[in-house]
Amino acid sequence: RRDEQGNVIGVVGIGQDITARLAQEREYSKLIDSANAPIFGVDTFGRVNVWNQCAMKLVGYTISEVMGKNLVQEFITKEYRAAVKAVLDKALRGKETANFEFPLITKNGVRIEVLLNATTRRDEQGNVIGVVGIGQDITARLAQEREYSKLIDSANAPIFGVDTFGRVNVWNQCAMKLVGYTISEVMGKNLVQEFITKEYRAAVKAVLDKALRGKETANFEFPLITKNGVRIEVLLNATTRRDEQGN
Repeated sequence: RRDEQGNVIGVVGIGQDITARLAQEREYSKLIDSANAPIFGVDTFGRVNVWNQCAMKLVGYTISEVMGKNLVQEFITKEYRAAVKAVLDKALRGKETANFEFPLITKNGVRIEVLLNATTRRDEQGNVIGVVGIGQDITARLAQEREYSKLIDSANAPIFGVDTFGRVNVWNQCAMKLVGYTISEVMGKNLVQEFITKEYRAAVKAVLDKALRGKETANFEFPLITKNGVRIEVLLNATTRRDEQGN
Protein backbone atom coordinates (compact mmCIF):
# COMPACT_ATOMS: atom_id res chain seq x y z
CA ARG A 1 0.00 0.00 0.00
CA ARG A 2 1.40 3.39 -0.98
CA ASP A 3 0.58 7.02 -0.32
CA GLU A 4 0.12 9.72 -2.95
CA GLN A 5 3.88 10.19 -3.22
CA GLY A 6 4.42 6.45 -3.80
CA ASN A 7 5.84 5.71 -0.38
CA VAL A 8 5.06 2.35 1.15
CA ILE A 9 2.69 2.83 4.06
CA GLY A 10 1.45 -0.70 4.63
CA VAL A 11 0.02 -3.84 3.13
CA VAL A 12 -3.47 -4.76 1.97
CA GLY A 13 -4.31 -8.46 1.97
CA ILE A 14 -7.21 -9.91 -0.04
CA GLY A 15 -8.27 -13.34 1.14
CA GLN A 16 -10.43 -16.15 -0.19
CA ASP A 17 -12.09 -18.87 1.84
CA ILE A 18 -10.94 -22.17 0.28
CA THR A 19 -12.08 -24.42 3.12
CA ALA A 20 -14.87 -26.00 1.07
CA ARG A 21 -12.65 -26.45 -1.99
CA LEU A 22 -9.91 -28.17 0.02
CA ALA A 23 -12.47 -30.41 1.72
CA GLN A 24 -13.87 -31.31 -1.70
CA GLU A 25 -10.38 -32.08 -3.02
CA ARG A 26 -9.63 -34.29 -0.02
CA GLU A 27 -12.92 -36.15 -0.54
CA TYR A 28 -12.13 -36.54 -4.25
CA SER A 29 -8.68 -37.92 -3.44
CA LYS A 30 -10.17 -40.29 -0.85
CA LEU A 31 -12.73 -41.61 -3.36
CA ILE A 32 -10.06 -42.18 -5.99
CA ASP A 33 -7.71 -43.89 -3.57
CA SER A 34 -10.35 -46.30 -2.29
CA ALA A 35 -11.98 -47.05 -5.67
CA ASN A 36 -12.11 -50.71 -6.71
CA ALA A 37 -10.65 -49.90 -10.13
CA PRO A 38 -7.04 -48.95 -10.89
CA ILE A 39 -6.87 -45.17 -11.32
CA PHE A 40 -3.84 -43.11 -12.24
CA GLY A 41 -3.29 -39.50 -13.17
CA VAL A 42 -0.61 -37.59 -15.01
CA ASP A 43 0.17 -33.88 -15.28
CA THR A 44 0.58 -31.99 -18.56
CA PHE A 45 4.13 -33.38 -18.86
CA GLY A 46 2.99 -36.99 -18.52
CA ARG A 47 4.36 -37.36 -14.98
CA VAL A 48 2.38 -39.51 -12.54
CA ASN A 49 0.54 -37.50 -9.89
CA VAL A 50 -2.31 -39.89 -9.01
CA TRP A 51 -1.84 -43.59 -8.21
CA ASN A 52 -4.54 -45.28 -6.17
CA GLN A 53 -4.43 -48.37 -3.98
CA CYS A 54 -5.97 -50.60 -6.65
CA ALA A 55 -3.34 -49.53 -9.21
CA MET A 56 -0.65 -50.28 -6.64
CA LYS A 57 -2.05 -53.79 -5.99
CA LEU A 58 -2.50 -54.54 -9.68
CA VAL A 59 0.88 -53.37 -10.96
CA GLY A 60 2.95 -53.82 -7.81
CA TYR A 61 4.61 -50.39 -7.72
CA THR A 62 4.09 -48.27 -4.62
CA ILE A 63 3.06 -44.63 -4.73
CA SER A 64 6.62 -43.51 -3.90
CA GLU A 65 7.98 -45.59 -6.79
CA VAL A 66 5.77 -43.98 -9.43
CA MET A 67 5.09 -40.40 -8.32
CA GLY A 68 6.77 -37.87 -10.59
CA LYS A 69 7.91 -40.54 -13.06
CA ASN A 70 6.97 -40.38 -16.73
CA LEU A 71 4.16 -42.92 -17.08
CA VAL A 72 4.75 -43.80 -20.72
CA GLN A 73 8.54 -44.03 -20.62
CA GLU A 74 8.79 -45.84 -17.31
CA PHE A 75 5.83 -48.22 -17.18
CA ILE A 76 4.47 -48.89 -20.69
CA THR A 77 5.88 -51.66 -22.90
CA LYS A 78 8.01 -50.28 -25.72
CA GLU A 79 5.71 -51.29 -28.57
CA TYR A 80 2.72 -49.49 -26.99
CA ARG A 81 4.42 -46.27 -25.86
CA ALA A 82 3.46 -44.26 -28.96
CA ALA A 83 -0.18 -45.41 -28.81
CA VAL A 84 -0.59 -44.71 -25.07
CA LYS A 85 1.12 -41.33 -25.44
CA ALA A 86 -1.28 -40.47 -28.26
CA VAL A 87 -4.26 -41.28 -26.01
CA LEU A 88 -2.89 -39.11 -23.19
CA ASP A 89 -2.04 -36.27 -25.59
CA LYS A 90 -5.59 -36.37 -26.97
CA ALA A 91 -7.00 -36.11 -23.44
CA LEU A 92 -4.69 -33.15 -22.76
CA ARG A 93 -6.32 -31.48 -25.78
CA GLY A 94 -9.76 -32.20 -24.31
CA LYS A 95 -10.53 -35.28 -26.44
CA GLU A 96 -11.27 -38.21 -24.17
CA THR A 97 -10.80 -41.88 -25.09
CA ALA A 98 -12.86 -44.88 -23.95
CA ASN A 99 -12.03 -48.60 -24.00
CA PHE A 100 -8.44 -48.42 -25.17
CA GLU A 101 -6.67 -51.77 -24.70
CA PHE A 102 -2.97 -52.04 -23.95
CA PRO A 103 -0.59 -54.26 -21.96
CA LEU A 104 1.21 -53.35 -18.74
CA ILE A 105 4.17 -55.17 -17.23
CA THR A 106 3.90 -55.51 -13.46
CA LYS A 107 6.80 -55.05 -11.09
CA ASN A 108 7.13 -58.86 -11.01
CA GLY A 109 7.40 -59.01 -14.81
CA VAL A 110 3.88 -60.35 -15.46
CA ARG A 111 2.08 -58.99 -18.52
CA ILE A 112 -1.50 -57.86 -17.81
CA GLU A 113 -4.06 -56.51 -20.25
CA VAL A 114 -5.73 -53.22 -19.33
CA LEU A 115 -8.83 -51.48 -20.70
CA LEU A 116 -8.40 -47.73 -20.25
CA ASN A 117 -10.71 -44.72 -20.17
CA ALA A 118 -8.67 -41.50 -20.35
CA THR A 119 -10.43 -38.40 -19.02
CA THR A 120 -9.29 -34.78 -19.19
CA ARG A 121 -8.57 -33.21 -15.80
CA ARG A 122 -9.24 -29.47 -15.37
CA ASP A 123 -8.82 -26.86 -12.67
CA GLU A 124 -11.56 -24.52 -11.38
CA GLN A 125 -11.01 -22.13 -14.30
CA GLY A 126 -11.43 -24.93 -16.83
CA ASN A 127 -7.75 -25.13 -17.75
CA VAL A 128 -6.41 -28.59 -18.58
CA ILE A 129 -4.05 -29.70 -15.82
CA GLY A 130 -3.63 -33.37 -16.68
CA VAL A 131 -5.34 -36.66 -17.39
CA VAL A 132 -7.06 -39.20 -15.15
CA GLY A 133 -7.06 -42.78 -16.40
CA ILE A 134 -9.52 -45.34 -15.09
CA GLY A 135 -8.44 -48.87 -15.92
CA GLN A 136 -9.86 -52.36 -15.85
CA ASP A 137 -7.84 -55.57 -15.70
CA ILE A 138 -9.17 -57.65 -18.61
CA THR A 139 -6.40 -60.28 -18.57
CA ALA A 140 -8.70 -63.08 -17.38
CA ARG A 141 -11.46 -62.08 -19.78
CA LEU A 142 -9.13 -62.12 -22.79
CA ALA A 143 -7.73 -65.49 -21.73
CA GLN A 144 -11.29 -66.82 -21.46
CA GLU A 145 -12.12 -65.44 -24.91
CA ARG A 146 -9.05 -67.11 -26.39
CA GLU A 147 -10.06 -70.41 -24.80
CA TYR A 148 -13.61 -69.95 -26.10
CA SER A 149 -12.28 -69.28 -29.62
CA LYS A 150 -10.03 -72.32 -29.40
CA LEU A 151 -12.93 -74.56 -28.35
CA ILE A 152 -15.12 -73.25 -31.17
CA ASP A 153 -12.39 -73.64 -33.76
CA SER A 154 -11.65 -77.25 -32.79
CA ALA A 155 -15.30 -78.35 -32.37
CA ASN A 156 -16.42 -81.31 -34.47
CA ALA A 157 -19.49 -79.42 -35.73
CA PRO A 158 -19.60 -76.52 -38.18
CA ILE A 159 -19.90 -73.27 -36.21
CA PHE A 160 -20.26 -69.77 -37.62
CA GLY A 161 -20.97 -66.40 -36.09
CA VAL A 162 -22.19 -63.05 -37.41
CA ASP A 163 -22.16 -59.55 -35.96
CA THR A 164 -25.24 -57.33 -35.65
CA PHE A 165 -24.93 -56.46 -39.36
CA GLY A 166 -24.92 -60.10 -40.43
CA ARG A 167 -21.22 -60.12 -41.30
CA VAL A 168 -19.28 -63.30 -40.60
CA ASN A 169 -16.94 -63.01 -37.59
CA VAL A 170 -16.67 -66.69 -36.56
CA TRP A 171 -15.92 -69.56 -38.96
CA ASN A 172 -14.44 -72.72 -37.48
CA GLN A 173 -12.34 -75.45 -39.04
CA CYS A 174 -15.30 -77.79 -39.44
CA ALA A 175 -17.32 -75.14 -41.28
CA MET A 176 -14.34 -74.56 -43.55
CA LYS A 177 -14.05 -78.28 -44.34
CA LEU A 178 -17.79 -78.67 -44.88
CA VAL A 179 -18.40 -75.66 -47.13
CA GLY A 180 -14.93 -75.28 -48.64
CA TYR A 181 -14.45 -71.58 -48.00
CA THR A 182 -11.43 -70.54 -45.93
CA ILE A 183 -11.61 -68.09 -43.04
CA SER A 184 -10.10 -65.30 -45.16
CA GLU A 185 -12.75 -65.88 -47.84
CA VAL A 186 -15.71 -65.44 -45.46
CA MET A 187 -14.63 -63.05 -42.71
CA GLY A 188 -16.48 -59.72 -42.91
CA LYS A 189 -18.79 -60.96 -45.72
CA ASN A 190 -22.56 -60.89 -45.36
CA LEU A 191 -23.50 -64.50 -44.61
CA VAL A 192 -27.00 -64.40 -46.09
CA GLN A 193 -26.18 -62.47 -49.27
CA GLU A 194 -22.94 -64.26 -50.04
CA PHE A 195 -23.44 -67.87 -48.98
CA ILE A 196 -27.15 -68.71 -48.74
CA THR A 197 -29.15 -69.88 -51.77
CA LYS A 198 -31.49 -67.20 -53.08
CA GLU A 199 -34.77 -68.94 -52.17
CA TYR A 200 -33.67 -69.34 -48.52
CA ARG A 201 -32.15 -65.90 -47.90
CA ALA A 202 -35.31 -64.38 -46.40
CA ALA A 203 -35.89 -67.36 -44.09
CA VAL A 204 -32.27 -67.53 -42.84
CA LYS A 205 -32.17 -63.75 -42.36
CA ALA A 206 -35.39 -63.98 -40.30
CA VAL A 207 -33.79 -66.63 -38.05
CA LEU A 208 -30.67 -64.49 -37.54
CA ASP A 209 -32.73 -61.35 -36.93
CA LYS A 210 -34.77 -63.20 -34.29
CA ALA A 211 -31.58 -64.29 -32.53
CA LEU A 212 -30.34 -60.67 -32.60
CA ARG A 213 -33.55 -59.75 -30.75
CA GLY A 214 -32.86 -62.48 -28.16
CA LYS A 215 -35.20 -65.12 -29.60
CA GLU A 216 -33.22 -68.26 -30.35
CA THR A 217 -34.11 -70.89 -32.94
CA ALA A 218 -33.47 -74.65 -32.83
CA ASN A 219 -33.41 -77.22 -35.64
CA PHE A 220 -33.93 -74.91 -38.61
CA GLU A 221 -33.26 -76.72 -41.89
CA PHE A 222 -31.85 -74.98 -44.95
CA PRO A 223 -29.54 -75.76 -47.88
CA LEU A 224 -26.01 -74.47 -48.40
CA ILE A 225 -24.06 -74.52 -51.65
CA THR A 226 -20.40 -75.42 -51.10
CA LYS A 227 -17.53 -73.73 -52.87
CA ASN A 228 -17.48 -76.67 -55.28
CA GLY A 229 -21.18 -76.20 -56.12
CA VAL A 230 -22.51 -79.13 -54.11
CA ARG A 231 -25.81 -78.61 -52.29
CA ILE A 232 -25.77 -79.76 -48.66
CA GLU A 233 -28.59 -79.75 -46.12
CA VAL A 234 -27.87 -78.05 -42.78
CA LEU A 235 -29.72 -78.21 -39.45
CA LEU A 236 -29.14 -74.90 -37.66
CA ASN A 237 -29.37 -73.79 -34.03
CA ALA A 238 -29.15 -69.99 -33.87
CA THR A 239 -28.07 -68.67 -30.47
CA THR A 240 -27.86 -65.04 -29.32
CA ARG A 241 -24.34 -63.85 -28.54
CA ARG A 242 -23.91 -61.21 -25.82
CA ASP A 243 -21.11 -59.16 -24.32
CA GLU A 244 -20.29 -58.89 -20.59
CA GLN A 245 -22.98 -56.22 -20.11
CA GLY A 246 -25.63 -58.48 -21.64
CA ASN A 247 -25.90 -56.47 -24.86
